[in-house]
Amino acid sequence: MTPLETELSQLIVTRLELDLDPAAIDPAAPLFGEGLGLDSIGALEISLIISDQYGVKLSTENENVNEIFSSLRSLCAYVETHRA
Repeated sequence: MTPLETELSQLIVTRLELDLDPAAIDPAAPLFGEGLGLDSIGALEISLIISDQYGVKLSTENENVNEIFSSLRSLCAYVETHRA
């Protein structure tokens, strides 16, 4: 995992109170469905984490929102290119 992937996985596990080791998250695995099993509330929480920590706003109006949230790795790539 990259340093950002490690940091963001720790934030997600802590904020969403997931019963799992952040290091166990596969950065390429889906965040929703069979991956981490997150739902729309999880997506909203992750959006808030990213806004608070990195100053990056995520909106459902973004045409690539499904791609951005497809995995931890894609989420981190988006953050890296858009962070303040």
